[in-house]
Amino acid sequence: MAKPVREGPPLLPYAGPVTPVDLSATVLHAVRRAVSEDALRAPVPARVRVERTRPGGHGDYASAVALQLAGPAALSAREVAEILRDRLAGAPGIASVEITGPGFLNFTLDASAGAAAHHALVHRVREEGERYGYGDDLAGQRLGVVHAREVRAAVTADAVRRLLTAQGAVVRLSCEGEPDADWARLGVAADAYGKPPAGPGADRQPPGVAADAHGQRPGAGRQAADAVTADAVRRLRRAQGALVRVSCEGEPDADWTRLGVSADAYGKPAAGKAGASRQVLGAAADGHGQPPAAPAAGRQRADAHGGRAVEGPAPAGPGTPTPPAPIRPVPAGETAAALLTRLGPDATRWGLLRPAGHDRAALGPDLLVQTEANALFRVRYAHARARALGRGAALLGLTAAGPGEGIEAHEAPTLLALLADYPAVLTAAARHRAPDRLARHLEAVAGAFFDFHDAAPPLPVGDEKPSAAHRSRLAIAEAAGTVLAGGLSLLGVSAPEHL
Repeated sequence: MAKPVREGPPLLPYAGPVTPVDLSATVLHAVRRAVSEDALRAPVPARVRVERTRPGGHGDYASAVALQLAGPAALSAREVAEILRDRLAGAPGIASVEITGPGFLNFTLDASAGAAAHHALVHRVREEGERYGYGDDLAGQRLGVVHAREVRAAVTADAVRRLLTAQGAVVRLSCEGEPDADWARLGVAADAYGKPPAGPGADRQPPGVAADAHGQRPGAGRQAADAVTADAVRRLRRAQGALVRVSCEGEPDADWTRLGVSADAYGKPAAGKAGASRQVLGAAADGHGQPPAAPAAGRQRADAHGGRAVEGPAPAGPGTPTPPAPIRPVPAGETAAALLTRLGPDATRWGLLRPAGHDRAALGPDLLVQTEANALFRVRYAHARARALGRGAALLGLTAAGPGEGIEAHEAPTLLALLADYPAVLTAAARHRAPDRLARHLEAVAGAFFDFHDAAPPLPVGDEKPSAAHRSRLAIAEAAGTVLAGGLSLLGVSAPEHL
């Protein structure tokens, strides 16, 4: 058998500076090469975790993948690390790879490649807008999220759905009890509620999904106007106490989310089967555009309504729904109505989402104070300030640096690193069902933005004349404002341009 041809060094997918996501893909490529060349006999992991080194550590990033593979490969971790280091040498953007401790891989980045990558990052953010950081890691997956009948659980589950959807998943949100009507004022809408009914034909209609006040369910066509109209009808009918389900006759347009439109289901109903007429147009029984399957004998199917988990073999394959993930953070201790009266929707959502689910939510009047001590104010003010810089620049006839112009990355290293990490933060927040990770990252972006703003003012000061440096700073400020706006939107918090 011919010896495998040695490939060249793996190419980093430069869309921005070298990030943990970039390095993860590169290291994973090196693992695959080592396995294909029979230098390493171990299963290839689905993902490789790469993190920034801690203060006092070696290099810019580190990975413990060699320790992970040592056991299956029947080698020491350092031997595995040496095998991988040989296949990572010379990779674009990486200046050196060092092995430390029992077998950690430490990466030092190439500064010259980083400058070009920062340039690409800023223009990528400006080009993609608030959808920067969205991905397809969960594309094709149909996920269920179920939450307790409690306001913090409902808001957290809604944010989790937004994060999962941003990664390409089709998500069904359900509540274990009948939703509180006041949750709609917080932007929360459950697709279904309650326990699944038992008996023949129970799978033909999602339990708890009332139609509208007249027993009908609004359907949306494939056009944006139809979708917006159907969304408005749903809001009006929910204001009257009805639980309404919106479906689309075709797959929804991803840009409809920017109009505040989200369909609960899509696709044509199954035809030629008994009971097909009972389905809502465009909504299959599972809520994802698929026809209902006959229940298998001797087992219970997992649903998205707080029902029991699957007994027997779990469904598998692309597009197969998974058992619902329960969302049960520490309760807020107040009703939605009480919180809305005291704090309003934005402060309420931030206060409920900012702490980790296992911590109590601080829901005091500090959320309304417009000072640096209030993280919500700091994040929203950073966004408003970034937008104000754009308006001020327009008055001066100054424009941000375009794709063909340089970016002074040395003036904002921390801010640019946080912008580069944003896609990985969104992915981690979605996978771990932890919107608090996104909230904390936005706080860090806001802090780095103000440090950059104060050290390198994007607008000319005094008699200073506009220069290329100002154009570069404006582009960085615009990118920061875009990330802040996109992150707040995923948390369901508004991002005003004037504050």
